[in-house]
Amino acid sequence: MAVSCPIVATTAASLAALPRATAQATPLPIRNVAMLNRIMLIVNGQPHQLELDPRQSLLDVLREELELTGTKKGCNQGACGACTVLMNGRRVLSCLTLAVMQDGAEVNTIEGLTKGGKLHPLQAAFIEHDGLQCGYCTPGQIMSGLSCIAEGHAGSSEEIQFWMSGNICRCGAYPGIVAAIAQTAWRI
Repeated sequence: MAVSCPIVATTAASLAALPRATAQATPLPIRNVAMLNRIMLIVNGQPHQLELDPRQSLLDVLREELELTGTKKGCNQGACGACTVLMNGRRVLSCLTLAVMQDGAEVNTIEGLTKGGKLHPLQAAFIEHDGLQCGYCTPGQIMSGLSCIAEGHAGSSEEIQFWMSGNICRCGAYPGIVAAIAQTAWRI
């Protein structure tokens, strides 16, 4: 014997009666000129005047407006660290950072580390210690590793692991990442 629930039956009937057009999402305008805000960012030493939608994350501005695709979009929720950049010398998750709130900020990305075609010592150490496999998380790992060193949190493998715990590597290259950061901390 089947038991009927009047609430479920009523809800199902109501949803079935809706016209199909209302079930589809209505796209919001991405660029409403009235909503744009003018800001200036200094990215890898270069000033950029930008007109941005206030909803744009720093990650999306870097990747889509400035075409700096080294910073990766992983989870887009601040859980993986793939989008880590340095802002005013501190590591930030660019996917959680609203760009319009950073007017005048100095942002450093992975693209800004190489000078005159020469890799930064931490980039070279990542290669030397096999601190990468697929490479997707590597830019965020390197930027976070630089901050870890600058903050004075690279005194031991355990300390590095703790302070790098916000950066996930799905390939499991953690021993190489820790070794690269430790080596670089002693060299610079």
